[in-house]
Amino acid sequence: MEIHELVIEMKLLERRLTLYEEKYGILSEDFYSALMSGQLAEYDAFDETRADFSRWKGIYETWQRRKQAYRQKLQERKLNQVLRVQPAY
Repeated sequence: MEIHELVIEMKLLERRLTLYEEKYGILSEDFYSALMSGQLAEYDAFDETRADFSRWKGIYETWQRRKQAYRQKLQERKLNQVLRVQPAY
């Protein structure tokens, strides 16, 4: 995947994360940390939160992988080689 494709995908994922952040009132990073440490286990009993939390976790992990891939690709090349400059008309 090219760098510009990773950026586009990360932005799409961020929009989806924002929906959960607004719904539950916390940032994805804090949600993920709490979920992984077992602090949200009490919500497993509720179908809606269990489903939401599962999707939210998956989206966040995908976003993390894309961000890592972006950082790796950016280290491999100079910024001026990947910068997509659009000509002004």
